[in-house]
Amino acid sequence: MNFKKRIKKISLLFSGVIAIGLFASCKDVEKKDQENNKEKATKITILQTADIHGQLDAHPELFWENEEIVFKERGGLAHIKTLFEKERANNPNTVIFDGGDLIQGSGYAALSEGKIFPEIIKNMDYDLIVPGNWEVVYGKKIMMDVLQGFETPVIVQNMFHEKDKKELFPPYWIKEIEGVKLGFIGINDPDVPVRQNPIFSKGIDFSGLEDGVKELIQKVKKEEKVDALFLVTHFGIFKQVELASNPIAKDVDYIFGNDTHERVRQPIKGKYAKVTEPGAFGSFVGKLNLYFKDGEIVDEEYELIEVDPKKYPADPEIAKLVKEAKAPYKEHLETVVGYTTTPLYRYLTAENPMDNMITDAARWKTGADISISNGFRFGNPIVPENGEPAPITRANLWNLLPVNEKIKTGRASGKQIKDWLENEMHNAFAQNPTERFGGWLVRFSGMEVDFNSQNEKGERIQSVTVNGEEMQEEEYYTISACVRPGDPIDNLCRMPNVKDVEVKDYTIHEVVEEYLQKNSPVSPGLDGRSYCEFLGEKSFSTVPGTNYEFH
Repeated sequence: MNFKKRIKKISLLFSGVIAIGLFASCKDVEKKDQENNKEKATKITILQTADIHGQLDAHPELFWENEEIVFKERGGLAHIKTLFEKERANNPNTVIFDGGDLIQGSGYAALSEGKIFPEIIKNMDYDLIVPGNWEVVYGKKIMMDVLQGFETPVIVQNMFHEKDKKELFPPYWIKEIEGVKLGFIGINDPDVPVRQNPIFSKGIDFSGLEDGVKELIQKVKKEEKVDALFLVTHFGIFKQVELASNPIAKDVDYIFGNDTHERVRQPIKGKYAKVTEPGAFGSFVGKLNLYFKDGEIVDEEYELIEVDPKKYPADPEIAKLVKEAKAPYKEHLETVVGYTTTPLYRYLTAENPMDNMITDAARWKTGADISISNGFRFGNPIVPENGEPAPITRANLWNLLPVNEKIKTGRASGKQIKDWLENEMHNAFAQNPTERFGGWLVRFSGMEVDFNSQNEKGERIQSVTVNGEEMQEEEYYTISACVRPGDPIDNLCRMPNVKDVEVKDYTIHEVVEEYLQKNSPVSPGLDGRSYCEFLGEKSFSTVPGTNYEFH
């Protein structure tokens, strides 16, 4: 190598070293600036729970790790209270709220009609509560009594008394901390009367996002002069992500989302706001640290905290209140009704072992060609351990089937069923988030459906077979589903104009108990009755336009 080339090479190396040094120095300066900002700023911590669904105790929770399903013990109200206290001890400037679906989803919740919760919740030291789509399950009067019994502010912008159109609760809440003013606006799902049995929400009117939300945001931002504005919404991750990029949200800092049980571990960024959602069943608590200086957010940190009972031992006071609340119902609910040799869970978007067992039981009892149930996304896993079958209790049944209704049967043509299926698929997989509705794909037994979730509306079904034969559009098939009080008699699970409808004299719980007594131990798995090649067998979530993954 000649002298000039050697000099040039040394110069390039020297320049590279300087560049690396300058880059590292800049990063150090940036880090130091952030630390200085934090030191001089007012730190406010916001903790969020959501979709607890009546779960009082720690329970098995499903995780997706290293391409495998694993189960861990998580949750429990007494453990959550310990977490709250630790966080408040770390930062007294802490605001804690729940985003809805708190008082429904367990046997203890159902048999007490939510009345076990006020004494517990008012001792959890929440600052704020927002009702969700299931809060209406026991009817308007009981809902109002229970929520008011929390002795905690409840806000919701779009629920009204049907008679006089007055608000059920205040639409927003203001909190001032060390001169920093925070504003929270609560919004429930306007589709509650359709998603839930219509009779549940009788006497309540709901309004949509186009009805006064923009004006309310402006009022809270401009007239109340808040430094940070948050929407606490309960209508699902898809619509919440879309709202974050809607001009309505241009003055909103965060959308604290709820409803779809997603585990958002890093906020999803929209054009205007960021979106969180903290899982479900009390297994997680969302934690947002905001740093304010001169009324501006200068830094922020987010964490989804797992409620690990080993890390957060049970708070004695809440543990005592939970034990007392359970006592009148415990003997009945903890009765073992069957066993399973395979894990029962319900987290996948298309097919789940838990739903396969339930719909198999309904078809076994009714003799229908096809049995169907809703695409719920709740019910704690039931997990065999040490090679022994896991007991299934009545409490487990209530977790799997939180509304115990009678079975309804009827006849529908192949064309009706296909049209209904296409509509259900669009509700679950529409690429336009505003067209999504409710939970995941409807579940069924006796039918195998191959579909493509990415196709256009009405064109997703690839094939449908019943009892091993291709479904014929003109042929009629018997179907079973659960009664939805308030629906037309000829409507089965949102399928209209069903013929020869009959309401049986037994409920879905009675059917599953009888099925388990005759067939235990059961071993349900995934058998391909609902399959989409794009989604694969283990699809946990589909949130268009994001890189979000459930785990």
